[in-house]
Amino acid sequence: MRVYGVVGWKNAGKTGLIERLVREITGRGITVSTVKHAHHTFDVDHEGKDSWRHRVAGATEVLLASRNRFALMHELRNEDEPRLEDLLARLAPVDLVLIEGYKRDSHPKVEAHRKATGNPLIAPGDPTIRAVASDEPMDLDRPVFDLDDTVRIADFILSEVGL
Repeated sequence: MRVYGVVGWKNAGKTGLIERLVREITGRGITVSTVKHAHHTFDVDHEGKDSWRHRVAGATEVLLASRNRFALMHELRNEDEPRLEDLLARLAPVDLVLIEGYKRDSHPKVEAHRKATGNPLIAPGDPTIRAVASDEPMDLDRPVFDLDDTVRIADFILSEVGL
């Protein structure tokens, strides 16, 4: 599977960019999955529900399934956070996996940047960031796209991964 990331500081537009890229790229007939890194605790089920009760009882994995989707929850009980490569190995094969976050990993990335956040760019010190998508013009040693120019960003990523 080919992988490409979108990184940036909080409120830089990462999720919106990923969402638009998924629509654009799947609209071209290319299969896409996503991986989102969360820096905080999250839950996909609710207290009192059967799947929650299974996890609280001590199950290592709980697979919740219906005719529309399934979700596999794996409890990390005294385990380190899984490496990105191990998580990717669990995905069903697709043409492209878009990764939100994991900015310290070695896969190629586009940095999302919004001027209003006041955050510095990550790109100047990181050769894995192959381009920047920003709401302000900038002069860099790599391509800079308008943050809302989804078609050009998608074209760039697909060219980068050979699709």
